[in-house]
Amino acid sequence: MFGRTFTLFKMFGFAVRIDLSWLIILVLVVWSLSAGVFPHWYEDLHWGTYLGMGFAAALGLFASIVFHELCHSLVARRYGLKMEGITLFLFGGVAEMGDEPESPKVEFLMAVAGPIASILVSAVFFSAYYTGLALDWTMTVTGVLWWVGFINAVLAAFNLIPGFPLDGGRVLRSVIWHYTQNLRKATESASRAGAAFGMTLIVLGFLFLLMGNLIGGLWWILIGMFLRSAAQQGLQQVIIRELLHGDTVSSFMNEAPVSVPPTISVEELVEDYVYKHHFKMFPVVDGDMLSGCISTKEIKNLPREQWNQMTVADAMTSCAADNTVSPDADAMDALRKMSKTGISRMMVVDDGRLVGIIALKDLLQFLSLKLELESDVPVKLPTPPTATAVEGEDAG
Repeated sequence: MFGRTFTLFKMFGFAVRIDLSWLIILVLVVWSLSAGVFPHWYEDLHWGTYLGMGFAAALGLFASIVFHELCHSLVARRYGLKMEGITLFLFGGVAEMGDEPESPKVEFLMAVAGPIASILVSAVFFSAYYTGLALDWTMTVTGVLWWVGFINAVLAAFNLIPGFPLDGGRVLRSVIWHYTQNLRKATESASRAGAAFGMTLIVLGFLFLLMGNLIGGLWWILIGMFLRSAAQQGLQQVIIRELLHGDTVSSFMNEAPVSVPPTISVEELVEDYVYKHHFKMFPVVDGDMLSGCISTKEIKNLPREQWNQMTVADAMTSCAADNTVSPDADAMDALRKMSKTGISRMMVVDDGRLVGIIALKDLLQFLSLKLELESDVPVKLPTPPTATAVEGEDAG
């Protein structure tokens, strides 16, 4: 879903990240408020005042979205769900869950937490607005307070629309899940509602374009396309999780991976391993213990004349959590990690020993067969990356 993200700060143990696409929203909000909304409401102010009001209101929007997603995250953590942080991106914000809720009750409580938070924030800012009017605060302050209160009311209403993956769609899914006791069927119904709502926004966007509203029309079209895509992705994730349910990494790993000893020279590594096996990265094993990793990236950074003088131990790097996994780990967790990090193979490590390699292509081949035999819903599987893998068998 996201491109490049940066961590802004941590709150209650959750990392708050910003995707570069959110800067587009920041610019649009500040521009529309300082050049359109506030000059229309309050005439004859200095342009710098309008700009300051725009920035203050945008900051209020930023804080409101973070608070909305934080409430989702706190409820989720209360019920044992692993939360990977909060990310602000082009279409707002998202609390990143490591897995689906375990029951309809948890889904419902987690879903309603966000809109309730937005309603509370709206009430607080509207109260501050009317307090400011009574105390004769400057219009630059009351104007910002009213807008932040209004936009939170809009956020709450929009998110309560019953279409997955909006909060209202998750509420709908929890209700259907409760009565059917079938998460997949509930997700299918909520996803269809989300896709239908997305299509409605796309149609409205084209109507706006025909009426001459270029920016508004394009914006509704983009939001509609995003909602349709997110609804389909949510359903696909549930189907994939269902197909991999109960399978561990050990079921898919190659138990005879290609590894290199730490004592050989970098030149021997290149000639005898890289050029022979065509892999981008190799686990470095001393005896049966995993010592580290070495990739073509590290090799390339070494002067060519030093290749025959340096050993693999001198050039290798420590293995990270992103490219290692336990044999008892859930296969779905491994698939999620590989999709997120862009690596196609992970080293399987047990008590410091390299016991195998799990490859993304093997997982996808298994899923492809299961989908063909057991699923009537079309699912688009991830495309294996080609250049950042920890390889352990054939390179195809």
